[in-house]
Amino acid sequence: MQGFITDPSIPGGLRLADDLPEPLPAANEVLVKVRAYSVNRGELFLLKMRPDGWRPGQDLAGVVIRAAANGTGPAAGTRVVGLVDWECWAERVAVPSHLAVPLPENVTFEQAASLPIAGLTALRAVRLGASLLGRRVLITGATGGVGQFAIQLAVAAGARVTALVVSSEREAEAKVLGSHQVVTSLDDDALGTFDLVLDGIGGQVLTDAVHRLAPGGTAVTYGTLGGPAPLALLDFPRGASCAVVPLFHAYPLGTRGDDLALLVGLVAGGRLKPLLGMVRDWRETLTVLDALRERRVRGKAVLTRS
Repeated sequence: MQGFITDPSIPGGLRLADDLPEPLPAANEVLVKVRAYSVNRGELFLLKMRPDGWRPGQDLAGVVIRAAANGTGPAAGTRVVGLVDWECWAERVAVPSHLAVPLPENVTFEQAASLPIAGLTALRAVRLGASLLGRRVLITGATGGVGQFAIQLAVAAGARVTALVVSSEREAEAKVLGSHQVVTSLDDDALGTFDLVLDGIGGQVLTDAVHRLAPGGTAVTYGTLGGPAPLALLDFPRGASCAVVPLFHAYPLGTRGDDLALLVGLVAGGRLKPLLGMVRDWRETLTVLDALRERRVRGKAVLTRS
């Protein structure tokens, strides 16, 4: 079986092998023929941490070719989106049956593959803001993989969204996604305050965003691109309690399948439109990873295979 595996002996540290073992699904897993997968910034860190003999890949879409032995999950022949811990940058992969969500015909494999980690992160971050009707929300890294979903979900929940983008070149995309306001800096006091901050950058950006929290506001952080955030007590609004909440896409574990199905339904209904900034053949995975490192990807990067 063909698939990618880390190999420190070659340039780029990632090799397309043709002798990988076939997946051996557990009783509660379906076997899926992979048709598309997306890459996430977090996987760039994992590739460095696991440089020899590790098989990457978490987000995928494809077709079930063998149903779960215990009778759970979708039947053979079903188009699905799935989420695994690793090994989906390959021809076939075993997927827990509760994390293999059927796809309507009007949702493409490319759209579906963009959803699992980025979509779950955005959905769960927006939920931490509770009722957003009429509330002000700031989203950093707004045209990235998570940010593009967060904008759409927050707007759908009734929020007034301000998008922070890295340059003016990305302003138009942030507006197309639904942002009411787009900025490239948080220095302007005329911005006022925000009830909810969704931060995909970290570092000084998170600190600057915390300065903009309204009394009682919440900042949800899920990105580390900017490094550690230099936060101190006086960075928070005085006289009121505010919170900085770390978010990891996988938790709570038990509702991942349900949440993924919700995202699929929103895409199928036209209420959520994945921004696919780069779609390439899977043999170009190394090229796409370089583009992701260099921040040349807007939205999600997806690799496809026939």
